[in-house]
Amino acid sequence: MSARDRSALDIASLDDTAARVNGIAWERVSRDLDAHGSALIERLIQRAECEALAAVYPFDDLFRSRVVMERHGFGRGEYKYFSYPLPDAIAGLRSTLYPHLAPIANRWNQAMRIDIRYPDRHAMFIERCHAAGQLKPTPLLLQYGADDYNCLHQDLYGEHVFPLQVAILLSEPERDFTGGEFVMTEQRPRMQSRPHVVPLRQGDAVVFAVHHRPVHGTRGVYRVNLRHGVSRVRSGHRHTLGIIFHDAA
Repeated sequence: MSARDRSALDIASLDDTAARVNGIAWERVSRDLDAHGSALIERLIQRAECEALAAVYPFDDLFRSRVVMERHGFGRGEYKYFSYPLPDAIAGLRSTLYPHLAPIANRWNQAMRIDIRYPDRHAMFIERCHAAGQLKPTPLLLQYGADDYNCLHQDLYGEHVFPLQVAILLSEPERDFTGGEFVMTEQRPRMQSRPHVVPLRQGDAVVFAVHHRPVHGTRGVYRVNLRHGVSRVRSGHRHTLGIIFHDAA
């Protein structure tokens, strides 16, 4: 990696990550997650930081693996999982977002009568993952070109799963690419799947359910199943940063 490229990565170190994350209207995020299974956080990352993060995609020394989606039937496009130690920007987002999401995750599990509870600090949850043999970091960069897409899926990876994750759009719609919408589907019992599109601009983040969420019905709380993906990119290139809080086996 050249000095210029290393400098670009330094721009994306997000020194004020904690202040940005603490300034989010978390009560509103919690309400949106309860109502829809997803919540939009606008302008979490600035344009220069987005471009610096996207620019590290070619540098394989930062990553543990590369996945070409078409080879596995996942869609079209590709992504890379970061290796440990994570870049400061990624590690900072992971550790500062988690404490705000853990209470929501615990409340959801309680409502769904799931016994698992999540600790206050992300490092403690990662210790739980590692003790169970889930040692591989899961934050990733995704890269799409024209006609690429991501099939509906769930990022589970092992026994220990944190039920919320975050995706941050690093490219600008209509300038860098067209199409490529973030899509979710929700399957309720005895009903057809309901689609949900989250409109994102460059630097926006979406927090969303990994697997299922509680819904209040006439007979109490029940679980609904969710999947997420990306619609076909019609032109240009699209980069996304994914923050998954559990590690993989």
